[in-house]
Amino acid sequence: MHKLVAVLLLCTAATARADEGMWTYNGFPSAQVEKKYGVKVDQAWLDHVRLSSARLAQGCSASFVSPNGLVLTNHHCVETCLQDISSSNKDYLADGFQAKTAADEVKCPVLEVNQLVEIRDVTARVTKATAGLTGKKFQEALDAENGRIEAECQTSPALRCNVVTLHRGGRYDLYRYQRYQDVRMVFAPEFAIAFFGGDPDNFMFPRYDLDMAIVRVYDGGKPLQAKHHLTWNAAGPKDGDVVFVSGHPGGTDRQLTMAELEYQRDVQMPAVIAMLSELRGAITVYQTRGTEQKRVSSSLLFGVENSLKAYKGERSALADREFYGRKGAAEAAFQKQLAADPKVGPAALQAYADIQRAEDLLRNVRDEVNGVMGASGFMTEYFKIARTLVRGGDERPKASELRLREYQDAQLPAVTLSLFSPAPIDDDFETFKLTWSLTKLRENLGTDHPFVKKVLGKESPAEVAKRLVSGTKLRDVAVRKQLWEGGKGAVDGSQDPMIVLARAIDPDSRAVRRMYEDEIESVVKKGSEAIARARLAIEGTSGAPDATFTLRLSYGTVKGWTEGKKVIPPFTDFAGAFERETGREPYALPRSWLDAKPRLDLQVPFNFVATTDIIGGNSGSPVVDRDGRLVGLVFDGNIWSMGGNYGFDEKVNRTVAVDTAAIIQALDRIYGATRVLEELVPGWKARAGK
Repeated sequence: MHKLVAVLLLCTAATARADEGMWTYNGFPSAQVEKKYGVKVDQAWLDHVRLSSARLAQGCSASFVSPNGLVLTNHHCVETCLQDISSSNKDYLADGFQAKTAADEVKCPVLEVNQLVEIRDVTARVTKATAGLTGKKFQEALDAENGRIEAECQTSPALRCNVVTLHRGGRYDLYRYQRYQDVRMVFAPEFAIAFFGGDPDNFMFPRYDLDMAIVRVYDGGKPLQAKHHLTWNAAGPKDGDVVFVSGHPGGTDRQLTMAELEYQRDVQMPAVIAMLSELRGAITVYQTRGTEQKRVSSSLLFGVENSLKAYKGERSALADREFYGRKGAAEAAFQKQLAADPKVGPAALQAYADIQRAEDLLRNVRDEVNGVMGASGFMTEYFKIARTLVRGGDERPKASELRLREYQDAQLPAVTLSLFSPAPIDDDFETFKLTWSLTKLRENLGTDHPFVKKVLGKESPAEVAKRLVSGTKLRDVAVRKQLWEGGKGAVDGSQDPMIVLARAIDPDSRAVRRMYEDEIESVVKKGSEAIARARLAIEGTSGAPDATFTLRLSYGTVKGWTEGKKVIPPFTDFAGAFERETGREPYALPRSWLDAKPRLDLQVPFNFVATTDIIGGNSGSPVVDRDGRLVGLVFDGNIWSMGGNYGFDEKVNRTVAVDTAAIIQALDRIYGATRVLEELVPGWKARAGK
């Protein structure tokens, strides 16, 4: 079936697809939409939907849905919060959460909500700073200028500013966000209905998931007074309706060179798929140890299974010879155009060669990049904390633009939010994860690698993991604050075993990072910029740029699709969920649903699909109608959408969303969440006769 994804993508690879594109808000094709669908998307509409949209800094999308700061997103986007506020006595991830009163709304330790308030073109400034530079000097100049722009923009910790690379370096925009770090849990259903069907139904349709959650943003200790929020279309959409998705797609690779795609297909993806497969098996075994082990590891297992299925789908697209051949033919045709263009051709053609050399080098150093530069061998929250403290001590005394990017002033509020999180850390699970990852580190780099010897010495991975986790004091937030505020002196003087490890291996990590940035990353960025400028000069800006986890707007219609002779309708309903119920995981409906069945209208729409172009990161995105009213909540794509990282086929690619009618019925008749429902849909009690 994955092969068919790629084949279907091929059918339209060489032609423009009107509904393809994750469009920036300052580049949305309003005239094109009006011409095709008769829907007028003016600046006022765009501004309202943009300001009603939100980003969860941890990797999802969301939207403001009430004047008092309620934010709607997916259940799987707040799993970390639910797990963090749970305990061995109460599992909110499994059992759900409902704040009966405002006082019952519980703060999420590390959840941050961003609202995009301004977009500014800074291309001229960035390109001037990097003009004529290559390699290390290019990377340093780029990081420094981006850092200066972001620092000038971020005049308050309540702001978040990011320079965003678009069209792979053809354009640079500054995105200015309002940052909210006081985010409190209001409502979430049980995991069993949020992920009904589990991994077997993931990326499938029909679906029957109430994958939704509601949090509230507080500002100054009080509920945020949201000037812009989406109103609800309680009836949801109809078949054929024009709809829009406003969200933050994490990233697409539709503009990569063949050298980069070849590396992904032949090196990166097989390795990641193998690693995730092994990790899934290890966590599954760990969960058999007991109820508490299952509770603390469930969120990670969900993420691993979700990523594994996505990577398999993406690789299947690249592994299809016809699809891959057409990608190569398209690049060859463009290079032929470049060869005939003396103005932009030479630099772009040289860039292709430079990128090829960089990708060849990456093949040879990939394991060190992941294991030494990265932290793939140190899978524990404690090491993440320790590295943050060690590097924070080294970097913060420097001028902001001279620091590592993640420690520049504009990034520090996010760093400290995570660093000082009071979320509980389970030592047994941390020991398990660290043992597993250290074992993989030794396997990937080899027993005789100097880095492995430095980390393990004469001990086994299990012995090192047990010694580090049992000996660290970093579980105590007060200790972390003391070390952070004490700066380099305090960190250098610490004898905490996790700090000692992070301190000892940081020179090795930085050395590999310098090599990677100077010889690989900077080469690819510079080359991509040259190719992007050539493409823009020859083809213009008729297409949307690759996704970058920044706010985008896509459009399409509510529409099913056809597989062979089988027609897939665009809607499911509550009746279908009960028909699918078996009483056994992952098809066991929660007791609350079984008890509420007599009160439900089983014909109410549950989930639906639309032709809107999305990718990972769009989870939690609002689906709005032509009037900008909320009609759905994105939580997935269908199986055909997994090749959407490299292309889009309107015939079969589908967004999967929860219908607003389903959310309202569930809140009303299953959960009795009248306080929340009345805030979401004012006057609901009167209309419902309550």
